[in-house]
Amino acid sequence: MATPLSDTPLSPLKTIAVVGLGTMGTGIAEVLAKAGREVIGIDISEAQAARSVAALESSTARAVAREKLTEQERADLLARVRTSTDLGAAADADLVIEVAPESYEIKHQIFRELDGIVRPETILATGTNALSVTRLAADSARPERVLGLHFFNPAPAMRLVEVVSSVLTAPQAVAAVTDLAVELGKEPVAVGDRPGFVADGLLFGYLNQAAAMYEAKYASREDIDAAMRLGCGLPMGPLALLDLIGIDTARTVLDAMYSESGDRLHAPAPILKQLSEAGLTGRKSGRGFYTYEAPGSATVVPDALTPGTGGPGTSGRPVRSVGVAGSGTMASGIAEVFAKAGYDVVLAARSEEKAQAAKARIGKSLARSVDKGRLTAEAAAQTLDRITPAGSYDAFADVDLAVEAVAEDLEVKRQLFTTLDKVCKPGAVLATTTSSLPVVACARATSRPQDVIGMHFFNPAPAMKLVEVVRTVLTADDVHATVREVCARIKKHAVDCGDRAGFIVNALLFPYLNNAVKMVQEHYASLDDIDAAMKLGGGYPMGPFELLDVVGLDVSLAIEKVLHREFRDPGLAPAPLLEHLVAAGCLGRKTGRGFREYARR
Repeated sequence: MATPLSDTPLSPLKTIAVVGLGTMGTGIAEVLAKAGREVIGIDISEAQAARSVAALESSTARAVAREKLTEQERADLLARVRTSTDLGAAADADLVIEVAPESYEIKHQIFRELDGIVRPETILATGTNALSVTRLAADSARPERVLGLHFFNPAPAMRLVEVVSSVLTAPQAVAAVTDLAVELGKEPVAVGDRPGFVADGLLFGYLNQAAAMYEAKYASREDIDAAMRLGCGLPMGPLALLDLIGIDTARTVLDAMYSESGDRLHAPAPILKQLSEAGLTGRKSGRGFYTYEAPGSATVVPDALTPGTGGPGTSGRPVRSVGVAGSGTMASGIAEVFAKAGYDVVLAARSEEKAQAAKARIGKSLARSVDKGRLTAEAAAQTLDRITPAGSYDAFADVDLAVEAVAEDLEVKRQLFTTLDKVCKPGAVLATTTSSLPVVACARATSRPQDVIGMHFFNPAPAMKLVEVVRTVLTADDVHATVREVCARIKKHAVDCGDRAGFIVNALLFPYLNNAVKMVQEHYASLDDIDAAMKLGGGYPMGPFELLDVVGLDVSLAIEKVLHREFRDPGLAPAPLLEHLVAAGCLGRKTGRGFREYARR
């Protein structure tokens, strides 16, 4: 009878076999060899094994050129790697890491063969990101030694490693690979066995929604990608990322997630199936959502969907003066942006005192820019001089563009637009900065709905480059052209979208945040592990709980309720944990407590 793993002292993981020498397997082999491990690379294809060795030689040569390795270190590293086409070469391994194609049948076959090859105490790890680790373990002769070890691509650069336990996995096996991950310079995150684990579980739902948004012709691929890069600080837009990952791979992961969750947000968008079956799988095939210079190339080339370089055929209306309604952070930030660009700005609030306080806030912001060397004292003074505070919206009588930035309350905004309709001259463009309310409802509060449009700035407005330009079905072409021209003059990147809840950014961002809350609510992973996973595995500038606490849990809940009401999708229902925290007054940093506690200022 075999000795159970729990009774067997684990030997240090010195010799490690990597089964599957594609891009991921080769990257893992490099990481292991660099950390002093003996590596046995195994692939059924002799040609693939040779390509893997060549790739290792090339990447380590680049490391020497960048002075990250010496020639001797490179030689020692390469000497620690040997390859084989025979799975029997894994016989002496302390750990086997399988990174074969994402097919249960292939992985099952490899694990069954390994059962008859490796020592009883050898740990078997699968690199899957979509298939059931528990199922692979249950089919193994020694399920207690089977776990998941999910590296991220490119393995040498990405610090996150998800260590996946099933209900069958021995704690000693988890401890051994966790220690190994730390020795490799990685950040291990412990997770349970469910499709996508943490990082991909959150990431692929978001990517799927972006694909569905594009398929619905709600926004162009370029605008969707630019919106998420500039609005959320992401390194890549979702459609470009799908092309990089592989559209076929994404579809496989989503299929596995949907079969587990039954959540419509995980049901693969039909366009993913269409592109996959047409062989348009992304960069690796040379065409996916975008077209590339060649298969495997990262260089995007123009195609039939690429926007033309010429401007819109319609000319905009002249804009010399701008009215900004409101006295909060967003209103003062927008007023600063317009004044810096040379516009005369009327900053109007419900009282002269509030307007003066908003102008004073702008003065402090400009002073900070001077202190940091971003602005001269003379330019700051000129900018401030262009801003005229007013205690009544009557001061908007002569402005060419009026932008409201008052409370995110539809009735408040409708009342304001009724007032703007009365005080603004004929031909003035009226814009709302709403992030979640229907622009057309503001337009219908006026006698000139054709002049109303959405201009959704992001906070802080002086720093954030994105503006979502939201046309209603009633917006005139020259009004849209006017706002596009104004965005160019104030040096903002405008993206076009229709008048529906969340526009581009919030419609993609908040379901992702809501799903992160559900993970914690279900005790699947901790706040810290989820935040670390998304920063290290997804390249996000902030983890979801850091971001929720910054945005405000009450603001986040309000947006999620609007999205749920608009799209009627059960998967968009706000997580009860978020509702409970808001009801308890735990709203994030502004109250000193949200998902985390903060020191009171």
